[in-house]
Amino acid sequence: MVPQFKDRLQAVNPEYETFANLQTLQVNLGNLCNLHCTHCHVDASSHGTEIMGTFVMDQIAGFLARNPGLTLDITGGCPEMNPNFRYLINRTKGLAARRMLRSNLAIMAEPGWEWLPEFCRNQELTVVGSLPCYLEENVDQQRGSGVYQKSIQVLKRLNSLGYGKEVELNLVYNPGGDFVPGSQKGLESAYKSELSASHGIIFNHLFTITNAPIGRFREHLEATGTYSDYLRMLASRFNPETAGTIMCRTLISVDWQGKVYNCDFNQAVGMSINTDDGSDISISELDDAGMNGKQIDLAQHCYCCTAGEGSSCTGALVP
Repeated sequence: MVPQFKDRLQAVNPEYETFANLQTLQVNLGNLCNLHCTHCHVDASSHGTEIMGTFVMDQIAGFLARNPGLTLDITGGCPEMNPNFRYLINRTKGLAARRMLRSNLAIMAEPGWEWLPEFCRNQELTVVGSLPCYLEENVDQQRGSGVYQKSIQVLKRLNSLGYGKEVELNLVYNPGGDFVPGSQKGLESAYKSELSASHGIIFNHLFTITNAPIGRFREHLEATGTYSDYLRMLASRFNPETAGTIMCRTLISVDWQGKVYNCDFNQAVGMSINTDDGSDISISELDDAGMNGKQIDLAQHCYCCTAGEGSSCTGALVP
């Protein structure tokens, strides 16, 4: 039996169950995507129908205007495929201290999307590109045939535009199976060495992110009869040093309809932040100050964030 995550966190410090202060507004533009990755927790695909409209985007811009200094973290699906993507980027210009675009990279090599690298550069977006391994075979196995070569093509294009030097370019590693990432520092060094030697590619940082046992990855675990084993492994790797810096203490996630969540994983399983009477809260109703000290919605999938070096949308939580 795996202990309740909430109990493990409370045993370290009850304060860690509560929201601290908002630093990052993460916005999920929907589940439309050009890829069909085996580990995807939001079930994104080319058949995705959850697409954020401009009405919600205006509410997000309004929130950023009322709460200056935040990081805007844009994700999906493939956020670039939202037909209102450029509207959001133009609408939020100057309203956030930093704007991060989470890209699968391959979209920027697809016919009709070649404008994306220059657009990102002109808008000074930090690009966080998914590249689950520096080896072609491993990437294509997880993300689809040909994705690695497209990703390399795009990374070279981004480098030519100043990404990795004048503009921040980060990459994301996630395991190809049911295990916890190794040392982020060690993996970053290996990525930089291999990508530079093989392709002349440079980047700033590598983020290691543990696969959450939800969505397609949970379906895979259940199909292979290893879901319980994976959860027990994550729980056995619980690291108390990560507890105080879990991302849900400083991040709020917004879905395509404008509803808010403690993180993108909670969003994927429908665990929204509610009022005292159980009603959903939308971004237009969210009061940043009112979140401070509020209880975080926790579940067993939260173990993925505290295993080993820890995991967040910006990588490991401890050195």
